[in-house]
Amino acid sequence: MITKSKKIEFLQAMNFRHACKLFDAKKSIKETDRDYILEVGRLSPSSRGLEPWDFYVLQSAEMKQKLQLACLNQPQVGTASFNVVILAKIKDLHPDSKYMEKMLERFGVNKEQKTIAYREFYGQVADVKLWCMNQCFIAAANMMTAAAFIGIDSCPIGGFEADKVKSILKLKDPEIALIVCFGYRVKEARVKNRRAFEEVVKFVD
Repeated sequence: MITKSKKIEFLQAMNFRHACKLFDAKKSIKETDRDYILEVGRLSPSSRGLEPWDFYVLQSAEMKQKLQLACLNQPQVGTASFNVVILAKIKDLHPDSKYMEKMLERFGVNKEQKTIAYREFYGQVADVKLWCMNQCFIAAANMMTAAAFIGIDSCPIGGFEADKVKSILKLKDPEIALIVCFGYRVKEARVKNRRAFEEVVKFVD
């Protein structure tokens, strides 16, 4: 059971979280905390449970510097304790891919039925890339929230040169959905400014 205190703690984490633009490069995230954040990403929900993502973790000084240059030289990338490049497995979502064959194996005796249903569903998806990217964003948001819950800062990076990032990772095909930096802030964030609850939320009964 989730207690009232847990709900308060969670909201405190949401208020703590902000897009940190500069991390303390001298502070490193413990391996156990890093893996906790990544595990939350792995356990994130995805459409039809297809987990259309891969997480590439860059944490050496050399790799972080290369990635920073590929991210329009944004300093949070180079000063982060580690960065996660989230790859969108767009091509792997095709019904005839080896990835989908493996994923559908999970259904055992129902694999054939599930395969037919998925093929029909896939044919109705208007924009496969957008569909896949949206799933990756869910995982990214969960990782950032999980980090905030244990006092770790983050920053999502949408500004990057995709070809350069792929070159760093020695990849060709996968699309890059997002890059997320994790570390500890250098200075306190400004007070969070959000629209009022009543302005944002509309109840339609």
